[in-house]
Amino acid sequence: MRARAVALATLASVSIVGIGWQLGSQAIDVSQSLTAFTGGTATAATVTATTDAAAQAAATAKAAADAAAAAKAQADAANTAASAQAAADAADASTAAANTAATAQAAATAAAASAAAQSGTFTGAVVQTQFGNMQVSVTIANGAITEVTPLQLTNRGGRSVAISNQAAPILRSEVLAAQSANVQSVSGATYTTQGYLRSLQSALDTAGF
Repeated sequence: MRARAVALATLASVSIVGIGWQLGSQAIDVSQSLTAFTGGTATAATVTATTDAAAQAAATAKAAADAAAAAKAQADAANTAASAQAAADAADASTAAANTAATAQAAATAAAASAAAQSGTFTGAVVQTQFGNMQVSVTIANGAITEVTPLQLTNRGGRSVAISNQAAPILRSEVLAAQSANVQSVSGATYTTQGYLRSLQSALDTAGF
């Protein structure tokens, strides 16, 4: 009986040891599984973080590329505007040069026409006024008016004669200075001035001046 009890006690001890070993193994497996799972989770999180960083970097690179493209477009637009302005400036300069050339040509033509005018003395038409007739002659030499001579002056009344004798020298000086019949009227001698200048213009027309 005693030997049997010892054998049963030994068997129970072995069973207890076996059960403890089995439980310990399971605990180790569970711990290893948890460790593996935890490591997997950390790896997944690391992969996710890396993916997010790559996505952000790609987005930043795309934004930089877009900004560079926009800057290039603005630069191209500025270059186009500058080219258009340069072309407009060149066109303006060309137009100004053409106008200057046309003006110079007109002046040369006028000078040639003036030089081609006949030289000599030319008598103007008789102009009738309410104070008498007016008539002058003009002398032209080398395309210039060199003399204006009164042939008839208003003579109806002593006052009319005095006004004409006073106005004629003034008109002569102004015509020689202006080299035309386009001069101002002498104050107080309206009729004398009008008759004088009308006769003078007819003489200039005859001379082709």
